[in-house]
Amino acid sequence: MIVTFVSQCEKKALARTRRVLDSFADRIGDNTWQTVITEDGLIAVKKLLRKTVTKSTAVSCHWIRGRRRSELLWIVGNRNKFNMQGIVPVNTTKKSLAQNKWENDWHYLPLIKALVAVSALLHDWGKATVLFQEKLQPKSKNGKKGDPLRHEWISCLLLNALVQHSGDVKHDEAWLNLLIHQSWSEDALKQTITQHLDQSKALDQLPPMAQLVSWLIVSHHRLPDLKEEDRRKAYASTPKETLPSLLKSIGADWGYQNKFDENDYKSRLKQCFEFEQGLLSQSTEWTKQIKKWSGRLLQELSHIEQIFADGSWRVIVHHARLCLMLGDHYYSSCDADKTWKTKLTLIANTDQKTKQPKQFLDEHLVNVSKNALLVSQSLSRLAEEMEPAYDIQKLKKKSPDGFEWQDNAVKGIQQFIQKNEGSEKQGWFIVNMASTGKGKTIANAKIMQALSPNADSLRYILALGLRTLTLQTGDSYRHDIGLGNDELAVLIGSKAVQELHHKNMQKKDEIENDFAEIGSESLEQLLDNELDYESMPQADFMNALFPQNQAERNKAFLYKPILACTIDHMMSATETKRGGKYILPCLRLLSSDLVIDEVDDFNGQDLIAIARLVHLTGMLGRKVMISSATIPPALAEGFFNAYQQGWQLYYAFKKLKNTDVVSMWVDEFKAQIQTVPLANNHNIILDYEKAHEKFVQIRAKSLLEQVVKHKAYLIDCADLVVEKNTQQLDESVQTEYFSRIQQHVEKLHHDHHTIDEKTGKKVSFGVIRVANVSPCVALTQYLLNAEWSPEVAARTMAYHSRQVLLLRSEQEHHLDEVLKRKEKMGEQPKAFSNPMIRQHLDSIQADNVIFILVATPVEEVGRDHDFDWAIVEPSSYRSIIQLAGRVLRHRKLEQNIEKPNIALLQYNLKGLRKAEVAFEKPGFEINSAKGNFKLDTKNLAELVDIQNIESGINAIPRIQRNCPLQPTKKLADLEHAVMADALTAYAKVGAQPLNGWLTQKWFLTALSQRFNAFRQSSPNIQLFAVWKNNKLIFCEKDDFGEYIERTGFYHISCVELNDLEKEKLWLNRNYGDILCRMAIEKDSENEDIKSEVEKLSKRYGEIMLPEYDSNKKLTYSEQLGLVVLNKDK
Repeated sequence: MIVTFVSQCEKKALARTRRVLDSFADRIGDNTWQTVITEDGLIAVKKLLRKTVTKSTAVSCHWIRGRRRSELLWIVGNRNKFNMQGIVPVNTTKKSLAQNKWENDWHYLPLIKALVAVSALLHDWGKATVLFQEKLQPKSKNGKKGDPLRHEWISCLLLNALVQHSGDVKHDEAWLNLLIHQSWSEDALKQTITQHLDQSKALDQLPPMAQLVSWLIVSHHRLPDLKEEDRRKAYASTPKETLPSLLKSIGADWGYQNKFDENDYKSRLKQCFEFEQGLLSQSTEWTKQIKKWSGRLLQELSHIEQIFADGSWRVIVHHARLCLMLGDHYYSSCDADKTWKTKLTLIANTDQKTKQPKQFLDEHLVNVSKNALLVSQSLSRLAEEMEPAYDIQKLKKKSPDGFEWQDNAVKGIQQFIQKNEGSEKQGWFIVNMASTGKGKTIANAKIMQALSPNADSLRYILALGLRTLTLQTGDSYRHDIGLGNDELAVLIGSKAVQELHHKNMQKKDEIENDFAEIGSESLEQLLDNELDYESMPQADFMNALFPQNQAERNKAFLYKPILACTIDHMMSATETKRGGKYILPCLRLLSSDLVIDEVDDFNGQDLIAIARLVHLTGMLGRKVMISSATIPPALAEGFFNAYQQGWQLYYAFKKLKNTDVVSMWVDEFKAQIQTVPLANNHNIILDYEKAHEKFVQIRAKSLLEQVVKHKAYLIDCADLVVEKNTQQLDESVQTEYFSRIQQHVEKLHHDHHTIDEKTGKKVSFGVIRVANVSPCVALTQYLLNAEWSPEVAARTMAYHSRQVLLLRSEQEHHLDEVLKRKEKMGEQPKAFSNPMIRQHLDSIQADNVIFILVATPVEEVGRDHDFDWAIVEPSSYRSIIQLAGRVLRHRKLEQNIEKPNIALLQYNLKGLRKAEVAFEKPGFEINSAKGNFKLDTKNLAELVDIQNIESGINAIPRIQRNCPLQPTKKLADLEHAVMADALTAYAKVGAQPLNGWLTQKWFLTALSQRFNAFRQSSPNIQLFAVWKNNKLIFCEKDDFGEYIERTGFYHISCVELNDLEKEKLWLNRNYGDILCRMAIEKDSENEDIKSEVEKLSKRYGEIMLPEYDSNKKLTYSEQLGLVVLNKDK
């Protein structure tokens, strides 16, 4: 291709860009280059230019397409130097801005800065106690002991004493004037704190601004929290309408006292109120700063009435806490200031390595304040100056046949924005309900681009509703949307996953430290997970925000235009109860819209947590899109409510005139856009509900007109149900249940198979979905040992999450390759040319070959597999729809299928043993403190409409509510009821319901997260399958990175498959062989292969064990994974 480069660079950027362009192209003018270049070469040029990009850089690249046509490919640097076609302006006008442009609409920035500075100067005031100072001494015996009262609680008590000392607890002027005029007395404060204060109540009886400062201080390490369930219950439905009423409830026992040993507590408590070295009034620099910023805070008091009236104080304290914690985190990681002059000997922390005193207390407070102010000054730049991705060629192209709806959605947005000027700057809440396989990923990108400023750029977070985001997802994203590595960061759970993907073996041991013991809890890493990204451009203003050792990754997390991650990584923005793990996700949300994919793959409790994230995104002024083919009405309505509540706070904070939210619905049939006015409070939700219902009705009608790909029937097993509820199902009943499944495998195979042209054999690929790991393995073993009909041979494999990382990666790689199935009618599947499949087909004598994947719900979402048929053990209506989406997933049909290709078991295994709650874990049945949603029967024949599933399975029962609902009689209605209870119970109050977080003051504590924690399942134990001396052992990794053998401790026995079972395996994996192969590939000539294999197994042998129960035993097999069994088995 012939390309022309045009440079409009200035200053130092001129020389830098010339060096790059001269290396690749011929200079044909002062600022112009031309060359013939390959696509890869062009990518290299762009990458090199981006590496040194500054505000003075501006280079455009034009592709000469023919004599009369050229096309702008991309611009690197300042886009204002060119127009949309890459043409350089011949004249420009300038506008003078009185204030820094980026601070123009941050009206409350001075208030945020004053709040941040004052709270930072007081946040560790409580470290001046005799007790804390003694604890920081190198020889202290109390170094690892928790303080009777934590230092932030003492800091709040000192602030409270200052307010009492001022004589006016109603108005802020009094205590601020004491600090301004330095007329407060240390002795009076000490006397007040020991004699006149309730030491368990530090946040009570304070004027408004002091309330905000005290909350910032008390929460700078952890949010107020109650760990005892009995005490939490008391607040589950207790309303807290005002800030004072909430702060009054918070006592020292909300996480700020350590009372493990009553006698020790009492003996050390006295030292918490002894201040032998004073309270910093002797520090010249500290008093100077506290005087200056108290004066600034005094000037801002005029805003108090307004911010509490319109709710914008919530946004203000959110930003202020983030600045304070990031400033503290940054300065705690710095070395002490050698030039610091002070008369005091009070220290703030100790050196991590030497355990010697590090920073002086006044030095620490003043410098944390300075750094926190730097963060607050950067807030507007973090919100508005982060670079989006431009010039994405794949998004400029017309959508292919069958995907025109993507472009129609964009056209709808463009027309709406033309009619409603400025609407692109409003809040947007988008619901994408396009069916599976219809190109939602590209549609989401096209829609987000259409909503960007000038509709030409992309900047958003793609949060996937899966537990593990494999790097395949990141790769397909790069490929589908055509993003360069420099435009996309992929956040994954573990380095090992990344390395298995890239086959890049580098070992890094990380040792965790107990930061509390050195007085620096703020030292923790902000980003635990691994980030897959390429080199960073120079975002210099961010250097002041992060310690050097973390800067590169943190900057990439914030700066890259597109961030792809599992939703878990973003959840910490609202779910973090202690520490600073919420900081980066929150800063990222300042500048990025949020797209949540597969949003409905969660139970009611998780959805409440996600609604909190949606609310925060609205509160930060960003747009939200939720995407899934099966979004129930209550979920869309509940999330919209959370979003608009957040958006109302944002427009109050920014003092915007146009306050409305735009709602959009889109699927493969049509796009619907309308404004929801927020002024008339009563009808907001009703308006939304009606509009959503209208859209869903049209969608349901269109779905019924589609070619039917999925028909189902029931497998009768009523005769297997036991007489009365039992804990353990009789083995003979389970065997008979499995036998029924086997019969229907053959039936479905005969109805749905492909003929292999080479051998003439009938071949099918099918999936059996089982709810839990143990029965999944038991069924696999049954099928491996089963007798099949003459002329039928089956090859079986178990697929679930409790498998060694390396073996699961190998398995997924194979399945992804074999189950693509994008062939047209009459074409041979690519799977038939896969060496493993070919080997089976050539060696098996029988005429019918069935490949069976027995899988848990890990197969339902996130895997792009295509099967011929499926059998489902039901857990929820959603799981039935999701699994149906894996049958004939990619294959286009001209007409309806004739015979059913999905079989639903009449009862699931829990239902067979008459369990009180059978459709749970996974599922929506609940019988606990969280709620009471139980079905009258466990018989699927009564719970679903048989006629509907026989004529075709589709998403309609999930996306459309029956009126009235029958949650005890119908499976789909149960799911609607659970969601409505979780997300649309607008009358509920207290710390437990979502409404308490949205409309009351419970967000200032960690109780809401305690009541509805995200992914609250039993904790997993991380084990490693280590290959040592040609033998497999299971180890745990201790805090020092050592591997401790635990095979005996957890009663793990390794089992080998017999010869018959091995012969009937679909995919035979050998852990030792794979490790040896990797060790040889690594070509470590200097190292002993055995030790290399051991090293690799420690890296890639991770396997998660469910919570340990001494009454259970565990068996492990390379083919079947880790299984929990009762000891009597």
